[in-house]
Amino acid sequence: MSDPREPMHLSRPAANPERRWPMAAAVITSAVLTLLLPDDLRLGPRWALPLVEGLLLVALVSADPVRISRRSARLRGVAITLVCVMAVGAFWSTVRLIDDLIHGGKETGSASALLLAGGSVWTSTVLVFSLLYFELDSGGPAARAHHMPRTPALAFPQHLSPELSATHWRPRYVDYLYLGFTNSTAFSPTDVMPLAAWAKIAMTVQSVISLAILGLVIARAVNVLV
Repeated sequence: MSDPREPMHLSRPAANPERRWPMAAAVITSAVLTLLLPDDLRLGPRWALPLVEGLLLVALVSADPVRISRRSARLRGVAITLVCVMAVGAFWSTVRLIDDLIHGGKETGSASALLLAGGSVWTSTVLVFSLLYFELDSGGPAARAHHMPRTPALAFPQHLSPELSATHWRPRYVDYLYLGFTNSTAFSPTDVMPLAAWAKIAMTVQSVISLAILGLVIARAVNVLV
């Protein structure tokens, strides 16, 4: 029997839980991109970050497989730690890449090597920010599966125009991936509006990072080709 003092929406089972595999695929893709980076763009040994990310992912999948529906402070801490580890690696690679572009590194002498390294770093930042939005918006995927707040941190078109959404609609990882991609290419919000202060700051930081990577990489690659 549920505690009568517990809010009704907390005692109900998850209505629309998120599948685990899209989030897991994003983590695995990021780890593979880390393995493919040149040594001077990677934080630590080649195996270090992918190993840590893999162990954290295994812990999440083991405790809450298939669908993300288990609300647990410990699991949420593991998920946020995983995103933080990925973010540290991506930011380090971004800083190292920008430094190489400014001062001339090993990758800057070949347009193909430069585009490959720049594309890997840029893609990693997109994945990191998509997972950041995914984990922080409205308390995370497990919380969203049980209850959507009236004022989410990120307002999707379905929030702004409820008549366009299905009953019990919840944003999925693909929605946050799309947000991360469009914010990295348009350098500004497109169809998703940041409402919370942290979301505005995160989207600003992502736009600045993306602009720096794309601008410097393309400019340097054109210079090498010419």
